[in-house]
Amino acid sequence: MPGRGQLLLFAAALAATVASGALDLLEVGAIPTFVASALALALLAGMVSEATDQLGRHVGPGAGGVIQSALGNLPELLVSIFALRQGLDTLVRYSLIGSILSNSLLVLGLSFLVGGFRRGALTFRTEAPRMIATLLVLAVAALTLPTLAAVLHTPAAKHEAVLSTVCAVVLLTVFAASIPSTLRYGQRIPAEEQEEDADPAWPLWTTLAVLGASGVAAALVSDWFTGALKPATTALGLSQGFTGLVIVAIAGNAVEHSVGIVLAARGKGDYAVSVVLNSALQVALVVIPAVVLASWFVTGTVFTLVLPGLLVAAVFFAALLSAVIVFDGRGDTVEGAALVGLYGMMAAAVWWG
Repeated sequence: MPGRGQLLLFAAALAATVASGALDLLEVGAIPTFVASALALALLAGMVSEATDQLGRHVGPGAGGVIQSALGNLPELLVSIFALRQGLDTLVRYSLIGSILSNSLLVLGLSFLVGGFRRGALTFRTEAPRMIATLLVLAVAALTLPTLAAVLHTPAAKHEAVLSTVCAVVLLTVFAASIPSTLRYGQRIPAEEQEEDADPAWPLWTTLAVLGASGVAAALVSDWFTGALKPATTALGLSQGFTGLVIVAIAGNAVEHSVGIVLAARGKGDYAVSVVLNSALQVALVVIPAVVLASWFVTGTVFTLVLPGLLVAAVFFAALLSAVIVFDGRGDTVEGAALVGLYGMMAAAVWWG
């Protein structure tokens, strides 16, 4: 059965979800609903992560890694779909790219900082991080092609929707091609870095019930969140760009972000770096293509991958820098501070929109 910490997470997620629904039903105001639903989304993302991790214990580490990649970002995917229905295309673009940036810059940097202050430079084996970082650079390159076609005024610029769909299909194909390797080798995390004090495995029925309930709750909260998002950010004077890049991106990944930092503080460098970079890769290979394909059915118009130039530069440099930094198998406080500082500068650059 779930341990004490997991039960506390479930209770907090339930309380935040009920509060979000009550605030939305009573029409108390956009800002309270926005804050409560953002908190509920973060906690529900943690529940989905816990449930998929438990499901992995039943099906094995390899299949568990595939399930985590496919379902780990469910709340973020739902928020994007509901936001597209609200016509918030700009916010969705910024939030999806913001998820990649927050993982590959902010959380990776904080992991190096915390690990460095606690235990000196964080060291890790380079095989898995190199593979993940290389795939991330390739995925980001594919994501930027529609933008380059538009900026360079190539003949493909007239077919943004089709080109974006092709890129989405290719990225999902790359994800599918990685499944056999994941099934064979699992998450490639050394045995000595696994949690010694891990909670007992849940029964399968409990795991499926928690996963199903989390998915239903995430869908409801996503609807309330996106409904309050535009009036709340307008009242707070926040642009769609900043809201998406920072607030929505972090809210959908907050618990998962904390996991990577906690692992780094415990000196589990292999585990921490793989978790952080794999979270960014999941967004690029699974979530963004899924949003593009879902837009055909949700809005009737395709969500294209033509991005503002600033986002293209930001996500490309973020992927490239994270790849360069992990190649030597060592991350210190200087590199961590540089990564966090770069994220802060990027967030400042979109403050005005």
